[in-house]
Order: sequence, then C-alpha cells, then structure tokens
Amino acid sequence: MDPPKEEKGPPSYQMTILTTDGESGEDGENNNSQITTHVDCMSSQFSPVAIMNVDDIHPDGPGVENALHAEPLQGNAVGGGGGGGLGERRKSRRLVYRLTQVPPPHLTLLFALQQSMLAVSYALTVTLLVIELVCARDDNDIKTRIMSATFLMVGLSTFAMSTIGVRLPIFQGPAVSYIVPLLALQTLPEWQCPNQEYLADHYRNQSINVTVLPNGLYPVPKDWIVEKIQQLSGSLMAGGVLHCLIGLTGLVGFIMRFVGPITIVPAIVLIGLFVYKVAVRFSETFWGIAVLTSGMAVVLSLYLGKRQTPIPAWNRRKGFHIKWYPLHQVFAILISIIIGWGVTAILTYFDVISADPDSKQYYARTDTRNSIITEAKWISFPYPGQFGAPSFHVGAFISFFIATIMSVLDSLGDYSACARACYVPQPPAFAFNRGIAVEGIMSTLAGATGACHATVSFGGNIGAIGLTKVASRRVFQVIGVLYVVFSLLNKLGAFFITIPYCVLGGIQIIIAGIFIGVVLSNLQHVDLKSTRNLAIIGISLLLGLMMPYWVEQNPDGIQTGNQDVNRIIGIVLSNPVFVGGVLACFMDNTVPGTLKERGLARPTKKPEPAADEEESDKPGADSDEFEDGLEVYDIPWLPDRITRSSWAKYIPIFPGTTPARSLTDGPIMSL
Repeated sequence: MDPPKEEKGPPSYQMTILTTDGESGEDGENNNSQITTHVDCMSSQFSPVAIMNVDDIHPDGPGVENALHAEPLQGNAVGGGGGGGLGERRKSRRLVYRLTQVPPPHLTLLFALQQSMLAVSYALTVTLLVIELVCARDDNDIKTRIMSATFLMVGLSTFAMSTIGVRLPIFQGPAVSYIVPLLALQTLPEWQCPNQEYLADHYRNQSINVTVLPNGLYPVPKDWIVEKIQQLSGSLMAGGVLHCLIGLTGLVGFIMRFVGPITIVPAIVLIGLFVYKVAVRFSETFWGIAVLTSGMAVVLSLYLGKRQTPIPAWNRRKGFHIKWYPLHQVFAILISIIIGWGVTAILTYFDVISADPDSKQYYARTDTRNSIITEAKWISFPYPGQFGAPSFHVGAFISFFIATIMSVLDSLGDYSACARACYVPQPPAFAFNRGIAVEGIMSTLAGATGACHATVSFGGNIGAIGLTKVASRRVFQVIGVLYVVFSLLNKLGAFFITIPYCVLGGIQIIIAGIFIGVVLSNLQHVDLKSTRNLAIIGISLLLGLMMPYWVEQNPDGIQTGNQDVNRIIGIVLSNPVFVGGVLACFMDNTVPGTLKERGLARPTKKPEPAADEEESDKPGADSDEFEDGLEVYDIPWLPDRITRSSWAKYIPIFPGTTPARSLTDGPIMSL
C-alpha cells in the first residue's frame, strides 16, 4: 500500500480495519467489509487511539478478500439509489454509519461506550487539578461531588452540541486549555494550600474539635475549600457568558481575521510545555509505575501499530470465526491504565510503595482512598449552587478569559476536522457561531454546578470516528445520556478518583507529548524558510517561557503601588498562553508578510476530482461525494419561517436568507 499522497489540509494517516460484521444500517447495507480510511490529526486534545502509521494493517492480511466484495450502499445514499456503481461502492467503504443514520440499539450502546472511555483520562486529569487547587486532596466528599459535576457537564455538553449546537458528532469534555490558568493560580499566595503546621496552629488557636484523617493528617477546613470553589465558579460563569456572546454576536469571524497558525502554534505549544508540571506532580508519586504505564501506551499504539488483535466472533453467515481488529490501539489508554493499576496494586500489597502519609508515594498506593467508594452515596444529583452562591476573583476571571479565547480557536479546528471525518460539507458560519454559543452556555452551567472548568470539543474522539467509521449523531447523543447517568451514580465517580496518581502521571506523559506534536503540525501551511516567521515563533515561545519563570522566581518583583494591580499583572504575566499568544498575534499582524507566507492564503481553485478509487476515499478528495449535505446543520424542529426569515440574517446563529458560508474556507488549523 503506497503512502497517502500529499494534499492540502491537515495530515491524514491511512489504515485498514474490519468493521462491524453481519449488521445492517437503516439503508440496508451489509457492513461486512474491511475499510480503508484516513484519520485527520485535527486537535489539541488528540490521543494515541487515532494515531496510525501509513500501512497500519497490511492489505494482504486476514480478511482482505472481504474488502474486495464490499456491498454498496443502497436506498437513500447521497448520489443515487441502487445500482451498485463505483460511486456507491466508494461510499460503502467510507462510513459504516453516516451522520444521519441510526445504528441498531445494541450497537449504538457499544459504540457510545467505546467513545466514552477514550476521554476518561482527560476528565480525571482536569478534575484532579481542580481538586488540588481548592485544597480538597483529602476531602472525599468534595472530590466525589466535583467528579460527578464533571460527568454531568460532559454529558449535557455532548448532547447539546450534537443536537442543537454545531450538530456534528463531537464529544465535549474538560478543556485542556484551562490547565495553565489553574497552574498559574497556584502560584498566588492566596491559592496555596496550608501545610500541616499551619493547620495544627489553626485548630489549636480556634479551640476546634477536629477529627484527624485516617492517614494522620489534619484536614483542610471545608469552608476554606468551598470558598475557593465559589470563587472559581463565579469567575468561570463570567467567562462562560463572554464565550457565549462570542458565538451569539458572530465575533468568531472577526477573531479569525487576526489569528493564524503563527499565533496558534506558540500559544498552544506553551500549554503543552507547561502541562509537564501536571505530569510531574502525578508521576513523582512513583516513577516506575508512571514509566510502565506510558511505555505500555507507546507499545500498544505505536510499536504494535502494524498489528491487529484476533477477536473470537460469531454470526449466522460465518459461524464462529476470528475477526482481526486493532483493539489494542483503540483502547491503548484504557489498557495501559488497567495494567498500571494492577501492578500498583501488587506493589501496594507487598508494601513496596511507602505507606508513610508524609511520603509522596502515599498517593500512589491503591489502598489509601478506598474509603471514598464506601463513603460515597449511591445516587446524587449535581445541581447549580451545590457549593453555595458563586463569588468572583479577578485573577481567576482573567485566566479563564484567556483560556476561553484559546478554547474558541480550538473548537473551530475541531468542527472542521469532524466535518471532514464525517464526509459532510464544512460547517457554515451560523453553525460555527451556534456551536460556540452552546459551549459558552455549558461553560456557564459548569461554573454554576461547581465543576470549575469549561467543556470543549475533544479531537481524540474525532480521530476515533475515522477509525471506527461510525459517524452517527445518535451515538454521541447516547454518550451524553451515559455521562449524565454516570454523574448520578456517585460511587462510579468515586471509583475513578481512586486511580493511583502515578498511573495518571504516566498517561499524561503520552497525552502531553502527542498534544505538542499535533499542535506543531499546524506549521505545515506556514513558510518555514521565512526568517520573519521563524523569528516570530521563536521570540514568542521564548518570552512565553521567560515571563512566567521570572514571576515565579520574583513574586514581589512587580511594584506599582497598588496591591490589586500588582496581583493582576502578575497573573497575566504568569500565563504563558497570554504572553506568547498575544506577542505572536501582534507581531504576525504588524510585521510585513504575504498571506501565503503566513499560512493564511485561501485556495484559488476547486480541488481536482480524485483520479482513482483509492484517492477518492480521502476526506475532501471529491467535493461532490459528500455523504450528507448542508441540511445536517439545520435544527429540524425550528420552522423555516423563523430560521430563514429576512430578519434572521441579523442573528449570527441562524442561516437567514443568504447562502451558507464557512468560516474556514482557507487552510484549516488543527488545533
């Protein structure tokens, strides 16, 4: 199999997989086929699940004869009815279930569970970082409630985005772009957690009876924890309102005029470079397990990338047989977590890992947080205001606002990537605006429930669409329902909290590494021979690393005569995304340079139709062979007299009477 030919747009990797055997979609197509697909690397939150090399599975491997006899799509497939022509045969190879198709209930549930497991590590990482920031590491009740709030917001956001937002099969999860603001806040004196000596003096001076924790430590007073949660919640709600207004007012298009790859790369790469602090914090509890977990993920997703897993299967036509499927790649993260967790349990049993509460290894043990599960309620519902009335913190708001801008740019790239993976036209401007508005509403609700982080699109799940060939919108609606159910089952959230920190640290090594690599791929559209571009990128990265380091080393270095102003300036300068991103944006828009040189040139002619069948399977290879049309972005229950009235054109989230226009007609950035 030859490597994919070079084409405009994000890189794609070719792989061959065996799809669902013996099942039919609503159009009656037989899905017994081995499918060649291309996965777009389009997100800052990409995972090893979708990373495949060219020739991942050799065409001469088991089951290749099925690929030669794949049944064509029938019925209402775009481009004609029956007939089984070459065009129809191509469509049958591209997707098992199109965006508008509904798989059988049992397959819908299985597909939803598979996609749900891909993003669990992200949800855990951001949630545990929030827990660390509010000093709730040893408060099992607070930890469980925050985890449940996270699951609730993931479910509601995913369902809302696929139903009334951009209406593409997009998973919404905790925003990685919010990790840096949380880390920046931890450098401020008022956000640092008290040590045991301070807590002992506090309880002694207040004459308060306190129950020492099972590990012999003094607990942080709950009212201190709740106060921090309230400040984060109110600040996030304010940031969510601004996020929503960006979509409702159509400011997305205005922002995109000034933001290109040269701005995006330094800003988001700096996020990845600063995520190492999170990876170290978790990994240092037991480096051996962290390395084992990350190494296992690398082996499963990369070194075994050219292998398939034999899976016993049965259907009426073949009876019992072996199905070859890259299962170890699809669940590389999940398998690595299970193996790392199991080895940690063995080391805990033999006391290889220290049981001293003062040791860092204490949080690597598997028996230190088992009480969380027994103490958690079976059923509880996270509700707005569960931690009290939200308050406001200027520093947190500024940090969240910067993260909001980055998450908007992130989502734009993900929407475009998802459209390509689903073989539908690029989202028109009103669909982009509506998706951003829904994200803002959900972020506001996340603040109200105490999740303390926003929700944005996940690119790793978009890559999984290319792997599984299941682009059904219904699957992602079911994912939303599943996560809402998870949020109600408090003991399930408590179970995830018990994952050893060292295991999570190992996963973060993989996630952060791939994160940085995928972001750097945005430079494919930029002229890297230009001294102008290299200087802007290099200076922005350097200043983005220098200023936060200087602020951390000199906490009293900023003296304006006003403590509040000092604090605000310190927060801004300690945020590498702000420093690097703003500097890159300013220089990119002021230093002379052509649009082509900056990576902003739009294509001047329509892509040539694919010359052969293999080439036509690539997303966007032939714009006339979309599986569905622009109607997928319409909300079906809203009457046309509203959405396409003469006044609707003044509302950016409605199509109005003007032709659909995409915000990403030029090169699409893989954020």
